[in-house]
Amino acid sequence: MPSLIDLRRRIRSVKNTQQITKAMKMVAAAKLRRAQERVIAARPFANSYTKLLANIVAAAAGDERVSSHPLLAVRPENRIRLILITADRGYAGAFNANLIRGAQSFLEERKAARLELEAVGRKGRDFFKRRHVPLSGEHIGIVDKAPFAEADKIAKSAMARFASQELDAVYLLYNEFRSVISQKLTIKRILPVPVPDAQLTSDYIYEQPPDQLLSNLLPHYVSIMVYAAMLESAAAEQAARMVAMDAATSNAAKMIDSLTLHLNRVRQASITKEIIEVVSGAAALE
Repeated sequence: MPSLIDLRRRIRSVKNTQQITKAMKMVAAAKLRRAQERVIAARPFANSYTKLLANIVAAAAGDERVSSHPLLAVRPENRIRLILITADRGYAGAFNANLIRGAQSFLEERKAARLELEAVGRKGRDFFKRRHVPLSGEHIGIVDKAPFAEADKIAKSAMARFASQELDAVYLLYNEFRSVISQKLTIKRILPVPVPDAQLTSDYIYEQPPDQLLSNLLPHYVSIMVYAAMLESAAAEQAARMVAMDAATSNAAKMIDSLTLHLNRVRQASITKEIIEVVSGAAALE
């Protein structure tokens, strides 16, 4: 049975841990609010851009110059790049573990192809580096800030290799932010650009031919998809961390209550034992 000193030391240690988890929850909540605002602001632009792209393709249906654009070329997926977006830090529940499992499943399902992994975030980079999975690139410390310049750099690297036929497909794997308690593991193909089959919903008047418009819009579209994925991942990470730290704080409170109850029982047993010893000693002197 642990002594009173051991129990008091353990209670003090759990209380210190509880203060840390409570502070981390508050920090995550503040970061989540900013990240959520950025996601909500970016989603309408990304959706409008996708609709605009679909309208241009629908307006230019049958134009061979459009179908022959290098970023629209559909080839057998023999050489694939997976862009994995994880967090740089842990303490976010199953956030990183789900992404890593998803990446492993993706690699296993396509093991017949030549695969390369581009890691955005320290956790994914470290995991696959330890398992000697070839990395085509690594980007650390950019997910929280999510600068567009970094997303554009990642997208341009993928587009250059795809246009030169060094890659046949490029996929994004990230957690999509749904709500504070819900994130969705998302795998999205960004190259070749998946232009949806849509009818012309808006009668645009184009100053440039559709092929020239697509040549300008398609690279921006790929960069926007990477940027939007980074924003979604940043918000999902902070939501997962806030929930995990809230659960850790609640568990610490339950542990403190349990240890305090145990401490009181041990102290009561100790006092009872001392009383019995005093009474027994007094009875022996009579």
